Amino acid sequence: MAPTDESGQAAQHASPLGTTPPTRPPAEGAGPNTRMPRWLPRAMVLALALIAVFQLGSWAFHQLIGLLINILIAFFLALAIEPAVSKMAARGMRRGLATFLVFFGVLIVTAGFVTLLGSMLAGQIIKIVEDFPNYLDSVIAWINGHFHTELKRVDVQEGLLRSDWLRNYVQNSATGVLDVSAQVLGGLFQLLTITLFSFYFAADGPRLRRTICSVLPPARQAEVLRAWEIAVDKTGGYIYSRGLMALISGVAHFILLQALDVPYAPVLAVWVGLVSQFIPTIGTYLAGALPMLVAFTVDPWYALWVLVFVVIYQQFENYVLQPKLTSKTVDIHPAVAFGSVIAGTALLGAVGALIAIPAVATLQAFLGAYVKRYAVTDDPRVHGHRRRGEGPSPVIRARALWERRRPGTQDSGDGDSTS
Repeated sequence: MAPTDESGQAAQHASPLGTTPPTRPPAEGAGPNTRMPRWLPRAMVLALALIAVFQLGSWAFHQLIGLLINILIAFFLALAIEPAVSKMAARGMRRGLATFLVFFGVLIVTAGFVTLLGSMLAGQIIKIVEDFPNYLDSVIAWINGHFHTELKRVDVQEGLLRSDWLRNYVQNSATGVLDVSAQVLGGLFQLLTITLFSFYFAADGPRLRRTICSVLPPARQAEVLRAWEIAVDKTGGYIYSRGLMALISGVAHFILLQALDVPYAPVLAVWVGLVSQFIPTIGTYLAGALPMLVAFTVDPWYALWVLVFVVIYQQFENYVLQPKLTSKTVDIHPAVAFGSVIAGTALLGAVGALIAIPAVATLQAFLGAYVKRYAVTDDPRVHGHRRRGEGPSPVIRARALWERRRPGTQDSGDGDSTS
């Protein structure tokens, strides 16, 4: 039997060479199951790779956010002109030529409108500058007459020319010319990018749909084509209804401005029609500011008449004209439209405000095709009425409350009960 040490364990056998290696006490927690799992290094490498990919994707998304917004605008613009391009292509015209003709027409109309508006603004600015001394004389005469002062136009002009405010304003304007030029060039490049992408989306629409459907199963292909068709109908209907309301608004404001003998009435009417319809919710009031300013140069009372007409026409458009024109094209509730505009503005700014309504209308129509609807029960509560026989009527409750509060009613009741 082998000798044992004090702990009761068997002594180790001697080595073949006659020497025994020194024994080391086992480390705490050491055992056959304390080895690192094989999957742990792979998991760590995979986690680091995922973090790196996420950081790279986030950086790339923030760098390309401007391009993605331009592509989104171009896509909705292509959807808006899709019906016109499809009709021209159905008559035998090449799709690229049809798209070019549509864009050329839009470009001619836009250039003509901008030219007329620019000439009108330049004329009004020149008129205001020429009449500024007369305005200043009238203001100085009013101040001298009411406050018993002795102001002179020469003193006021010299004070303005020698003021630090004017000097700082001129310096800031001179340094800001480069910034304005850079912004103009950036805007032109952005407009060119949107135009090119929208042209390719509209001209190669069928090829784009075939490319998308080629990577999807047949059931998904039908859903994609259905969503695409709904988006074209809703976006085109939105543009059509807005254009028709812009025409009606422009004609109505042209009649008013022409009756008041306000200069540049046709250009102002086109301005009001376009801005009021394609800037949601507050577009009418923003568009009415320019005609009010021009009318004020003719007669201050004319500006008040324009303001009253803008407010009245806005109510007529919201409650009479818009529900009838958009009931079949963009059938969404006004509260939903207002909320979508606010959400779009918060997400994408002015671009989101423009595309929010057709996007929400498309989503609503697409989801409505998959929502099962049932017949509504003929319950008075559905129509906002109280069901008959459910509790006492208001007259009976008021009478009972009056009887309880009459003096002596409780005493007479007690006397009847005790007798």
